[in-house]
Amino acid sequence: MQPSVGGPDAPLSEVTFVVLDLETTGGSARTCAITEVGALKFRGGECLGSFQTLVNPGPGVRLSPDVVHLTGITEAMVGPAPTIDSVLPAFAEFIGNAIVVGHNVRFDLGFLRANLARLGYGPLENRFVDTYALARRLVRDEVPNCKLSTLARHFRTVADPCHRAFDDARATAEVLHHLLERAASLGVLALDDLLALPTTAAHPQVAKLRLVASLPRCPGVYLFKDVSGRVLYVGRATDLRRRVRSYFSSDDRRRIGPLLREAQSLDHIVCVNDLEAAVLEVRLIHRHLPRYNRQVKVWSRYRYLKLTLDEPFPRLAVVRAAKAADGCVYLGPLSSAGAAKLAAEAIESAVPIRRCTAKLRRGPVRDGPCAAAQLGVSTCPCSGTIDADEYGRIVDVVVSAFAGPAAPLLEPLAERMRTLAGQHRFEEAADTRDRASSLARVLARQRRLDALVRAGRIEVELDDGSGGAVIDGGRLISTWAAEGRPGAEPSPLVPAGEGPMLPLAMELVDEVSCVSSWLEAKAHKLRVVHVEHGLASPIRRTGERPPRRETAVA
Repeated sequence: MQPSVGGPDAPLSEVTFVVLDLETTGGSARTCAITEVGALKFRGGECLGSFQTLVNPGPGVRLSPDVVHLTGITEAMVGPAPTIDSVLPAFAEFIGNAIVVGHNVRFDLGFLRANLARLGYGPLENRFVDTYALARRLVRDEVPNCKLSTLARHFRTVADPCHRAFDDARATAEVLHHLLERAASLGVLALDDLLALPTTAAHPQVAKLRLVASLPRCPGVYLFKDVSGRVLYVGRATDLRRRVRSYFSSDDRRRIGPLLREAQSLDHIVCVNDLEAAVLEVRLIHRHLPRYNRQVKVWSRYRYLKLTLDEPFPRLAVVRAAKAADGCVYLGPLSSAGAAKLAAEAIESAVPIRRCTAKLRRGPVRDGPCAAAQLGVSTCPCSGTIDADEYGRIVDVVVSAFAGPAAPLLEPLAERMRTLAGQHRFEEAADTRDRASSLARVLARQRRLDALVRAGRIEVELDDGSGGAVIDGGRLISTWAAEGRPGAEPSPLVPAGEGPMLPLAMELVDEVSCVSSWLEAKAHKLRVVHVEHGLASPIRRTGERPPRRETAVA
């Protein structure tokens, strides 16, 4: 059978429901048979049709006294009735692709699926709603139990459930409409809201589910705020309504509970596409520093690896901030001081750059070589054992690797790893491998982001005509959808002339990373309309594995 029609955002008033109930000879779909089928079809509260028939359970099938007593259905009643083989095709057509509703509906679906499979039909793929599960979430505190008869009395339904299929289906339909009214007070107005409600409504903050009702189903950014209007959390989504609703059901992260307890309001900003949403999320987090966003703490740990070209014998240093005008070369920012130190150790293992921190201005500052020089792992200009020209060639290797091919740094590390492994010094070889891998990732990321910044103004379009973006110096300037193609100058997201410079500042690196990731993810469907200074991207041939090669795309 075909799955239910209508998108997940279909309003409940436009959804077709088939409320059904089956009477059977027992509780097992494999060994028991159907004795009665009853169903009603509704849309927008209006009954569109009904289906009712007794079913002959088959030759030799006896109805137990308990079943006869419970349902009032006797063998004399089902004897002249049609068999399930002749009833099922008409019943399947009646259900069609509607949403199936029942009380403990899995029981009824089990019998339907078993008989459909026996007759060679395809699987029953209709989505379903269980009024028992809805009642447990919505009125459990108002009733002693969630039996159909109890709910019928509670809601004072016209139909009285009596273990006959059609009467029970009528009572279930009335209970369903009462439950939908209760659910509407929680902002449950669409089909996907209803399907998720059995798990969503169990959330301790379910009363705040009403905040979701006004959210659109499109890309954007959402902001949870406390009672004073302070931003608690900023997030992004391709479907705002679905993502925020998941906080009340499937999202079990440890910080979500406290966040929802504090949240009193919810704002949102609609975006053209996922790129704009990702960039706007980063900008808003930097602006508001919400305490529930993990990135705030991550950003505070960012560090740069600096090559101090502002002194005669440069060295590597881990610093908090980069200065564009000091003439030094920077790598990063990296995720932490530890990551920066690991990159520094990898470079110092590859080339004999000095490791001491002495300020060298005029002549040697010590009588003999330092400990690292004595071990043969570095030079020692502070003792005068190497001149400026020879040391400058070592520095040139590091500078060129920061901006270009990383082989001058990675190949010595690979050779050292092989040597250590050949000497059965496997732990040291593993340390060297980890340093080399970390450095390779850092350098690849640095080249990718630097190339994007140096490319200047870039204009790209999705080849399916669904939109595009303008990027300047790695920063998103504007985006547009298919119906909003910009003219000579699109409405900017940031003022002109504010593109980032190298080295990237901490507050910009995450935005440029978002843009870079989006360009790589969409590379197979992007058309470059304009690029100011040229752009190269590492791409891979089909089936090819790393190492990757640099290929110009514009």
